[in-house]
Amino acid sequence: MFGLAIRKILKNSQNAAKYTPITTHLRNLRDQRGTLREVEIFKEPDIITEQNDNEIKPAERESSKEVALDFGKREAHVPSFNLAAYVNNSSTLQQFISLGVDLNSIERRKGLGQFVLGLDFEKNVKPYITFLVDQGISADDFGRMFTKNPLLFKEDLDDLQTRVDYLKSKRFSDEARQRILTHNPYWLMFSTRRVDRRLGYFQKEFRLSGHDLRLLATKEPNVITYNMEHLRKSVFTLKEEMGFNAKELSALVVRKPRLMMTPPEYLIERFSFVHQEMGLSHGQIVQCPELLASREFRLRERHEFLKLLGRAQYDPQKDLYISPKTIVEGNNFYFVRNVAKSDLETFDLFLKTR
Repeated sequence: MFGLAIRKILKNSQNAAKYTPITTHLRNLRDQRGTLREVEIFKEPDIITEQNDNEIKPAERESSKEVALDFGKREAHVPSFNLAAYVNNSSTLQQFISLGVDLNSIERRKGLGQFVLGLDFEKNVKPYITFLVDQGISADDFGRMFTKNPLLFKEDLDDLQTRVDYLKSKRFSDEARQRILTHNPYWLMFSTRRVDRRLGYFQKEFRLSGHDLRLLATKEPNVITYNMEHLRKSVFTLKEEMGFNAKELSALVVRKPRLMMTPPEYLIERFSFVHQEMGLSHGQIVQCPELLASREFRLRERHEFLKLLGRAQYDPQKDLYISPKTIVEGNNFYFVRNVAKSDLETFDLFLKTR
């Protein structure tokens, strides 16, 4: 047995010696393949070029490598449309500037810069100016109107005339129509049916007469075309959360319709201070809706200063009465001199130490 084992060992060693060259060759091939793979891993990726491109020179490869390895801070590329670059070659833009149009404001809104640049003043703008002049709009208002709503030039002139005629049919005076169009150029973008629904909502919700409805729309033309969801939330806040009854609410929105465009949380904050801290009733607030239109911290500063002076007296039946309306009027100098009967130095010291 021992001899058989020796013979097997010798036979295996002979076979090993026989295939040693082959084994060595295979090992060399594997080593070369591994080396090639390592080279491919660290090799720069080939730059794909068009078939008619010239071969990239080593210097250019080196330059591209440097750029690829540049990890410094880079500004994000934000596409923009700069109308100023086209002013010298565009008579339309030059005419807009002469009218007082703010091109910077227009170009900040997506797509409007390109739209305005594509307008021909004689064909696309001048007819609208003629239309507005016919409505009694002053040339001084063109700049503000076109800045706010350059998309007016996309509307059909016959549609615009129909919308103006609708206002006439609802007995809006010439002055009222002019105020509506200049303060809210977007009104002309709304169809007569849509405007009619909006006016109907306000009239029904607040039980307004025709006169009061026209007064509301003329005072704040923007409220008629404002986001309806926001308006409903504000109305709910005024009615349900603040407790104004139907009559008070009608008077409030007619006197200060802009309150319906104020975020509900601001309304609640101001009402809480005016009603609880200053002690004003709902009726007094209705008489002075400007209180709900003023910032809470401004109300607080002035009320606390009057309180410090012993002048925070808002009951008209008592002496030293101060009208709540005067608290929100004028700048600090006016308030200190005419309402608080003090001086600005004392008021400034109070603001620093409160």
